[in-house]
Amino acid sequence: MTKLNILAIDDDIISIKLLELILSDNLYISSITTASDGLEAMEILERRFDINLILLDIYMPRLNGFEFLHNFKSRKYLQDIPIIVISTDATLRQRSMELGVLAFLVKPISKKMLGKLIKQVANNSS
Repeated sequence: MTKLNILAIDDDIISIKLLELILSDNLYISSITTASDGLEAMEILERRFDINLILLDIYMPRLNGFEFLHNFKSRKYLQDIPIIVISTDATLRQRSMELGVLAFLVKPISKKMLGKLIKQVANNSS
């Protein structure tokens, strides 16, 4: 098992704080880094090579979740990092899955379901 360094990308500060709260006692997490949009997230990924899971919102300014996914997928050195999309819009599930994300969760998220996915990624990252 690998302890995960998570990058959470969401422009809604309340969603970020809720994610941090939900994940605060998760034994599979080493750290949580946050970004307020896809552009900031790409900048973080350019200098942080220890990120091994991304939690991604879709609706954001500057570089939205789909634009982030296209940028992300074009960089071969990032392609092994699993992405879980977390959105309020369930109609985006199909498009997200077609872009190769690990999972799609609808807000408000289930702590149990997110925990199960994090455990799966941690166990597969060793």
